[in-house]
Amino acid sequence: MGDREIRDALERHWAASDANDFAVEHEIYREDAVLHYPQSGERIRGRHNIQESRTVQPSAKRFAVQRIIGNGDLWVTEFVLTYDERPSYTVSIMEFKDGKVARETQYFGDAFEPGPSRAHLVELMR
Repeated sequence: MGDREIRDALERHWAASDANDFAVEHEIYREDAVLHYPQSGERIRGRHNIQESRTVQPSAKRFAVQRIIGNGDLWVTEFVLTYDERPSYTVSIMEFKDGKVARETQYFGDAFEPGPSRAHLVELMR
């Protein structure tokens, strides 16, 4: 699978994630995929378990992709994941094997107020 096909698969994945289309969202994963959430110390093994963990999540969620970069077997997506109207700035690192995701790690960062000491140097984005 070439870079264009992987990018297309990622775009379908994130659009399906935003639409809560769990079947299409999880087509991208290998059967033996592993998902890591370092902040919570969780590891989920297998596409079925990854999908189930997301279908039982009770919060209303939205995905807004900011950027997808990568090539070959390593791809990074930056997005804003909003749970119940609270944004979390998120990075997903996906490692592909034979055209499917073998390993994904997601890092989450909550919003915080800008520091007053640098107010004269910054441009607010929200």
